[in-house]
Amino acid sequence: MIIIGCDYHPGFQEIAFVDTETGDCGEQQLKHCEGAQEFYRALVAQGKKVRVGMEASGHARWFERLLAELNIELWRGDAAVIRAKRGRKKKTDREDARHILNLLLTGDFPKIWVPSWENRDLRQLLWHRHRMVQARTRVMNQLQAVALNEGLRCKKKLWRTHGREQLEAFRLAPWASRRRKDLLEILDRLNPTIAELTQAIEQEAEKCPQALCLRTHPGVGALTALAFVLIIGEAERFQCGKQVGCYLGLVPLEDSSGDKRRLGHITKQGNTLLRFLLVEAAQVSSRTIPEWRSQYIHLTMRRGRKIAKVAMARKLAMRLFWMMRKGWNYQQVIKFGSHVEQPGNRHGVQSNTE
Repeated sequence: MIIIGCDYHPGFQEIAFVDTETGDCGEQQLKHCEGAQEFYRALVAQGKKVRVGMEASGHARWFERLLAELNIELWRGDAAVIRAKRGRKKKTDREDARHILNLLLTGDFPKIWVPSWENRDLRQLLWHRHRMVQARTRVMNQLQAVALNEGLRCKKKLWRTHGREQLEAFRLAPWASRRRKDLLEILDRLNPTIAELTQAIEQEAEKCPQALCLRTHPGVGALTALAFVLIIGEAERFQCGKQVGCYLGLVPLEDSSGDKRRLGHITKQGNTLLRFLLVEAAQVSSRTIPEWRSQYIHLTMRRGRKIAKVAMARKLAMRLFWMMRKGWNYQQVIKFGSHVEQPGNRHGVQSNTE
């Protein structure tokens, strides 16, 4: 078997390899994409099993497809853990490749879970819609500024028929008029695109049983439910809800030593899109569920609105995780879930005799 430690870069990759049967070893730099393709195809032609280890990074889709086509085993590792295991202060591409190879040989390589190709393609749908909505928001903000400069302040009414007629009726300077025209054209093109993407997300959510269960929770729509299922993946790989909060970057940074405990802002290490959607959904849930509303108001008075939003998003993430893991809908969570701090349920367990 040939084991390869790969330090991947967008333009090239530095590799260190060893043949476990013959003991042959070596190092080489492969240029992308022709040099890498020739090298790995030559290895497969020898009829030997090959395993490649590399840090999890972006801009490597073509490389992953190449290895999958050649039936080469690819291990992706946690970059932060690999960096922490490096003891030497000297850092070069060669040293990084040797370090990854050594972790593979010693069985200490921090392999991570990797979603399927279908999962990753659906994530592109979610990201595409999210970016289109952001672009539309920027365009709408610019048009609102144009209206305010002309003395028109109607907020959301600006996007209705009468509001748009008022916006188009303003007599502006030539370039200001050109800017208004172009922004309105961009807005008219974005709206159908976003509607089409939203419909596609609804259809994909209907095909996913787990997403259908999560959508029963107040405040959770098709977009949030589908994003949670795709990004969490296999719920069994998490032992508890706290690990989900840590995975999504919703827990505070901690720098404690001795008797001193220092907590900072949230880590933001997880998926940016899902964290944003959870914060948005948690605000709707806090307005819908009475217990959550009282907790949100209490946290807002104690710690401020921003911290309260993140705390409720972390609580929502933990509840969605258990709904996904147990296959429960919202009614089952209310009936069989935890009832801590509720009257008559001192230990958080509700007696059901039905």
